[in-house]
Amino acid sequence: MQMICALLVFDSADLPAPLSAISPWLDWLITPRDEVVAQLEAQTHRRIIKTHTPLDGIPIDSRATYIVVARDPLDQAVSLYHQSNNLDRRRLGQLKGEVPGGREIASHREPREWLVEWIDWHGRPVENLDSLPGVMWHYRDAWARKDDHNVSLFHYDDLSSDLAGQMRRVADLLGIRVDDGHWPEFERAASFAAMRAQATRLVPDPEGVLIDQARFFRRGTTGEGRALLTTSEVAHYHERIAELGPPDLVQWVDRLRS
Repeated sequence: MQMICALLVFDSADLPAPLSAISPWLDWLITPRDEVVAQLEAQTHRRIIKTHTPLDGIPIDSRATYIVVARDPLDQAVSLYHQSNNLDRRRLGQLKGEVPGGREIASHREPREWLVEWIDWHGRPVENLDSLPGVMWHYRDAWARKDDHNVSLFHYDDLSSDLAGQMRRVADLLGIRVDDGHWPEFERAASFAAMRAQATRLVPDPEGVLIDQARFFRRGTTGEGRALLTTSEVAHYHERIAELGPPDLVQWVDRLRS
């Protein structure tokens, strides 16, 4: 979604700077807030700001457009597991001024064991926004705002299966008109394969926190989470997610539900 917005704002697949510079990650604690704010204030183009914070944790301004991208929670969790194992925690500790090391999320457990525990975590969402309750808190809040004039929800599966149509939807939301001849180039540039091929330029890692930047774009597939679980574990997951969101939201986000 960052790449789609950047392509539309600059009307070019040849971006003037790395994506992380064009679209800074506002709540990435490694970069001091004052630096991020100064970077944004210096921009003269239409700003594109990335955040992992739910909408109820950021200012809502009628002049801004808020795009929320949701993914199948199980696949999101698998991605979290692998991304966590790709973090250089000693480097993170240095940058944050902490003792080298840091909280391990997944590296000492196999994916299936970790995923089962992730499904069954019952704490408060604010204690762990990466948990299933935290993810569903974010989606539930965004879902409740979906009729607001400046809030729009997108599903990762739709972006994967109909990139062309979803890019046009974003353009309409942002009020940007694209020359018909530019669309094929834009669609290629925003594809998962193209972005993975340019990982060193597109991955948000200016401080060298990732062990392997190419692993940031790992697979991008759908259904990987379910493939790790037994039939009974998937059924239990369905029970859990039904407890955490209204039926219409659950149906929308949980596309592979049987």
